[in-house]
Amino acid sequence: MTTTTNDTLGCDTSDMLHIHALFRRAFSDLPGLVRAVPEADRERMRPIAQHTREVAAALHNHHEGEDQFLWDTLEKRAPACALHVGLMRSQHAATAAQLERLDTLLPAWEVAADAVARDALAELLDEIRTTLLAHLGQEESQILPTAATVMSQREWGLMHEHGMASIPPRKLLVQLGWILDVIPADQRPDWLRANLPAPARLLWRTVGRRQFAAHRARIYGR
Repeated sequence: MTTTTNDTLGCDTSDMLHIHALFRRAFSDLPGLVRAVPEADRERMRPIAQHTREVAAALHNHHEGEDQFLWDTLEKRAPACALHVGLMRSQHAATAAQLERLDTLLPAWEVAADAVARDALAELLDEIRTTLLAHLGQEESQILPTAATVMSQREWGLMHEHGMASIPPRKLLVQLGWILDVIPADQRPDWLRANLPAPARLLWRTVGRRQFAAHRARIYGR
């Protein structure tokens, strides 16, 4: 039986670092963004609440992809990594429980628009940030090096496909904007050339860049 190039063991896991950078920034900023919303200011609350919901959904889908495509493969092919995988699973479970609480506290803030609901949500976001930052660092040091040697590029790519499938088409340019936002400016042209075909790069330049700038301004106020 022949093995295709895409099934040869060994893969580039560097794309995960960009996704992790996105989540680090988003969840580091969210508690402050929520706390800065004045009491009863529903106009300011709405974009922050929606951003919180979208970032939480993105994290849930990201973890879902890892649960589906990563952990079992690592345990089978790298038994020495089993303890690390067990830690990752437990951290995912802790984050999932926190996101379930978010599903209650976020709507409560949207209804009440008061300081009590706002601050309860911000405190939970503090907890999620703490859990997540520890998890991302440990995943990068304990999981990615092993995955890079025991998984094929095709297998690794299944997580990307899962993540892309969860993004509504109308949100794709905004999602691209958030990724580019965490890539140093001098590296963005090379990243775009390496990851997007020419028509998609043109769409970003002509439509997406302005669309994302307006979206980002609604969140950060600048």
